[in-house]
Amino acid sequence: MSYNLVLTGGRVVDPGQGIDQVTDIAFADGKVAAVGDGLNGSAAIVRDVSGAIVMPGMIDFHTHVYWGGTSLGIRPDELARRAGTTTWLDVGSAGPGNFEGFREHVIGRSETKILAYLHVSFAGIYGFSDRVSVGESCDLRLLDANVCADIARANPDLVRGIKVRIGRHASGYNGITPLELAIEAAEQAGLPVMCHIDAPPPRYEDVLAVLRPGDTLTHCFRPRPNAPIYSDGRIREACFQARERGVMFDIGHGMGSFSFEVAEAMLAGGFPPDVISSDVHALCIEGPAWDNLETMSKFLHLGMAVPEIVRAVTKTPADLLRRPDLADLAVGSTGDATVLRIDEGRFRFVDVEGKHRTGARKFRLDSVVLDGRLWHDAQAT
Repeated sequence: MSYNLVLTGGRVVDPGQGIDQVTDIAFADGKVAAVGDGLNGSAAIVRDVSGAIVMPGMIDFHTHVYWGGTSLGIRPDELARRAGTTTWLDVGSAGPGNFEGFREHVIGRSETKILAYLHVSFAGIYGFSDRVSVGESCDLRLLDANVCADIARANPDLVRGIKVRIGRHASGYNGITPLELAIEAAEQAGLPVMCHIDAPPPRYEDVLAVLRPGDTLTHCFRPRPNAPIYSDGRIREACFQARERGVMFDIGHGMGSFSFEVAEAMLAGGFPPDVISSDVHALCIEGPAWDNLETMSKFLHLGMAVPEIVRAVTKTPADLLRRPDLADLAVGSTGDATVLRIDEGRFRFVDVEGKHRTGARKFRLDSVVLDGRLWHDAQAT
């Protein structure tokens, strides 16, 4: 069989297929065509990626890519050439009132793939900038569960869940009510919920108590107040109870939601995140989040094994999105792959509190395969 592209000599890490070995992977007709040794004999393009990690296309499970439609949106294809992301999940930039604009003007024109969690707030996240900050969940008149469910059901190819932001900054003193409305919309549409949490009220434990199996708490390693650890570093019992019920824990780094102190305590206590994501937006794209490659590098420094980091940006988010084809390298699957290298040296990492760590290893992008073609070669730029 002839192939359009073969990546040869790389360490293929595919948690979904249980693969972690040096081998070749071939693409044809926009799909994965074969995985195995000696595939480079009949290919239009053969790329030697010896020493690199070849993984399914990276999914960034918490992003804001409604560029031009919201003040926090970034350009997805542009950042993908730095970060290696092949699928973006935009979580709540758009709500029922402006999702069609997001669909037509951004999603429909993007080369990289974009899926969405629809905000229960009618206008999405409309007041988030360095000069204006208005919590969209503060006014319950904007949170209509029926309208949200209608738009979600009308766009099943793109809307994979419902988003809500709660906490003192996002929802004022409305407590759990915005989350309850999001769950009502999600139940009507048969979808999961992602819940943002910031400063109390409500408390971290109160949010976890309401979330259902398959729902996601994002900003899960946020600093105090509303951190998942007590002042002595112990993990809150509610975290273990929620995980046992099937609640998922997503990093969502962003500009205010990742603390080294918290992450170190959580990992030491045997509580790694389910999903690693950047929460990249206009106010953190130049630090402290930068992109998901930077967030992954922080967890590499913290001691997470490469296969578990890969799982947290491929198989787990793909399963939550009910799109397993996006994040495995099985024959016939979506022909997306992210090729990474690990540099060694001294690298300075910073969290949202301005605290630093110095690491010896860092991920670097080698190339991106999109729909079976070599879409971006970072080594050539």
